Amino acid sequence: MATSFSPVHKSSDLVKDYCCGACRSRSIEEIAEMYCETCLKCFCGKCIFHHSQLYADHITYGRGDMNKWPLTKKMEDFLYKCEIHKDKKLKMFCKDHSKPCCTNCAFLNHRLCKEVTLISESLKTNPSDLHELSNKIETILKELKNLHNTKQTSFQSVEGSYSERLQEVRDVRQKLNSALDNLEKATLKELDDVRTSLQAALRTDVENCNKLMDDLELLREAVKELADKSIGEMAFIATRKCLDKIQESEAYLKNTSLKFDSSIAFQANTDIEQYLTKQFGIGKISHKSVQGDANHAFTVTKKCEYDLKIPTDGKNSSNTGICVISSDNILVADCNNKQVKLLNQQYKVISHCDVHVYEGGNMCQISASEVAVTVNYGVQFISVANLQLIKGRKLQFQHTCAGIAHHEGNLYVTSDTALYQYTMTGALLKKIYEDTTAISVFYSAWNCAVSPTGDRIYVTIFNQHKLITLAMDGKILSTFTDPELQQPSSVHVSVVGHVLVCGYSSHTIIQVDREGKTKLATLGAKKDGVINPVSVCYNNDTHTVIVGQYQNSKLYVLEVQ
Repeated sequence: MATSFSPVHKSSDLVKDYCCGACRSRSIEEIAEMYCETCLKCFCGKCIFHHSQLYADHITYGRGDMNKWPLTKKMEDFLYKCEIHKDKKLKMFCKDHSKPCCTNCAFLNHRLCKEVTLISESLKTNPSDLHELSNKIETILKELKNLHNTKQTSFQSVEGSYSERLQEVRDVRQKLNSALDNLEKATLKELDDVRTSLQAALRTDVENCNKLMDDLELLREAVKELADKSIGEMAFIATRKCLDKIQESEAYLKNTSLKFDSSIAFQANTDIEQYLTKQFGIGKISHKSVQGDANHAFTVTKKCEYDLKIPTDGKNSSNTGICVISSDNILVADCNNKQVKLLNQQYKVISHCDVHVYEGGNMCQISASEVAVTVNYGVQFISVANLQLIKGRKLQFQHTCAGIAHHEGNLYVTSDTALYQYTMTGALLKKIYEDTTAISVFYSAWNCAVSPTGDRIYVTIFNQHKLITLAMDGKILSTFTDPELQQPSSVHVSVVGHVLVCGYSSHTIIQVDREGKTKLATLGAKKDGVINPVSVCYNNDTHTVIVGQYQNSKLYVLEVQ
């Protein structure tokens, strides 16, 4: 993983390179405090005192005039050293390749070039504009820093996405285990039922045999005792009982098979095993890399409207929250009908569930199958499974909840006047921002969105007609106002970083640059059919901007490029 660049560390190394020349000659390292332009040497505090006593007329410069000091030895070595021949200095300049080189490079790599001259000669015809170069370097460094931050954030995003997908894989495995456990339970129950049935039948036969044998044993004993005695009446009774019991036993033996198959067979369902062995995994792993310029201005190529009204709607919808969690699943929060609706790619409502969406409430994506919706004094989590919406856990807070955003395991929630940062379990981390200057607290801080790099948060200030951009510590980085942005109701940031904001009373959809300072485009206005927009979302898969409106069941969809 790339390490962060630390300018403080680098500058401290350079400061140590300005060492006292007099002390160094005595093998002592002391940081220089003054530079003598006459002697061309640096001196520490002690040595400059003696130097000034001896050479009062010499011109010296302190730390406040570093621009008058020479380059450090470390910087000179860095500039003069040849990148190929480390022990050689750059002395030549090849005009053919516009490249400085050492004498070795000039002989080995540039001997066929037409113009290879000394650098001192090239200075006469190629003056350097160091100020312009410095500005270019600053610009490129800024771009590289943004790229570095983006890539570093993407690295962390990959790790977060990996953890989420890993949990999903384990969840699928758990479901498979559960399904197999249920199959095993059903099979074992059937096995137990067969055993119980067989044992019951055998137990009955054993009990019958025991009873017949006991009766016959008694009769046999009685017959033996009566054989030597002349008791006619009793002998007659014993004879009749013996004959009856013998007849009963013979009938039982005749009707009861001596052979009884007491074994239990099991035939495995090989279809399950064969099906599983043919699979290459319990799911497919895929990835997509989204790239683009956050400051690319969209151009609208097509406009469409889709009606989301369903039979259970009691009034016109106010679709205050929109979230695209996949190319096939779009969720819309309707605060008028207190519902969240699931749409397919054709914007048809395929499922819905009752949720007490806050007036002006919003939603954000948590994972590939879960969103969070603001519900007055809390946040309701909703997941999508088998094209159905399932309400999950709910967090309760001590303030109203209007806007919401999610980034790297943290929730960002706006109240009417403030922006808070919470953990996913609802623990308050900090209050990032609070608007204490608003005349009216009604919808002061309405909605928010976090940049993909996680370095800034955009917040709409409804009653002050502005969009503010905050650093993660709450510092205001920029404030955007425009005549076309009146009562901003919602802000959205795409995965690339495009910033979109709705103007409720100006009836507009505006695109702003990543810095939150400049308007890039007006994508929709009242003349286009946009009336009181309250939510906006960009679908990166279909390159469309989806707009929800107040007291209007129709979604306004713009195809852009």
